[in-house]
This record gives sequence, structure tokens and C-alpha cells, in this order.
Amino acid sequence: MVFAHDTQHSLVDAARLVNTAEVEPDGLASVAELDTLVAEFGLTGSRTHSDEELQAVRSLRLVLKEAWSAPEDRAVVMVNKILADAGAIPQLIKHDQWDYHLHATSPDAPLDVRIAVEVAMALVDVIREKQLDRLRTCAADDCSAVLVDLSKNRSKLFCDTGNCANRTHVAAYRARKSAAAS
Repeated sequence: MVFAHDTQHSLVDAARLVNTAEVEPDGLASVAELDTLVAEFGLTGSRTHSDEELQAVRSLRLVLKEAWSAPEDRAVVMVNKILADAGAIPQLIKHDQWDYHLHATSPDAPLDVRIAVEVAMALVDVIREKQLDRLRTCAADDCSAVLVDLSKNRSKLFCDTGNCANRTHVAAYRARKSAAAS
């Protein structure tokens, strides 16, 4: 395991959230889609189920995408700002199927703040462990989705939003075949 279970979970969920903006149509276009995402992520705490909440989470995607590819010093500034703006106070919490893990906001904080702080706490671990290179953008030429490489050999190149790996490998195969035939 590269990171603690809650860090891994937060990073994977953050990538999924960011990548909802990378698909057509937008994967986070309605409150119902946000409800589904929140349920899949297992997020707890209060919800307003409003368009304002949806727009706040949608806006968060841009911040997280920037943090994903930021150099270390910029990522630190971004993480510190998220934590300071939220008044984050990390505490160990156990709930549902999860053993002890960190929460740094109250359950009644706005959803976008809870998500931002959860991801910021995960990025704290990534930065401290000097593992920012595990946060990547998909290697496919026509894709800008993000991914987190949790593999032991740091070999993950393609996102999980579609079939980028297959499409890229098929194109390379066809190019080799075409070159060999010429």
C-alpha cells in the first residue's frame, strides 16, 4: 500500500470528481448526478441538495485539477489555503464501514468544503511522501482526464474514464503495421 486507506480513497474519488468535467456530456450536470457521486464516494454529513451546492462542487473540480498537476511549492500553497479557508481541525473519526481516518471539517460544513478538505488532507500525505508524480494526466493524446497511479512500479499511464489505453495501443499497433507494410 502506497498511502493510508483514506488517502487512497480520497485521491481516487478526487480524480473521479475532476474527470466528470472531462466527459461529454458533463458527468456532473444535475443534483441527481451529484447525489449519486456522493453516495458512491460514501461521503457523510449534511447536504442541501441544491443547485448552489452542485455549482460549488462543479467549481471545485477546476481547483482540484490545478492542484493535480501543480509543482510541489504551488500544491503546498493550494493545500494550505483550502485548509485555512475551511478552518480545518483534523480529528480521527470512525463511522460506517470505515475504521479510524481523518476528518478535518464538521459534518455540517458545506459539501464542497468537506470534499476540498478531504482531498487537501490526502494531498498533504502525497506531498509529505514526495509522491506528487503519482498524480498524472492521462497519456492519451486526446484526453485530459486525471489519474492517480497507485501501482507499485508507477506504470499507470491512462485514465479510467473510457478506453484510452486500448485506443492508444490499437493506434500504435496500426501505425507499426502500416509502417511495416510500406
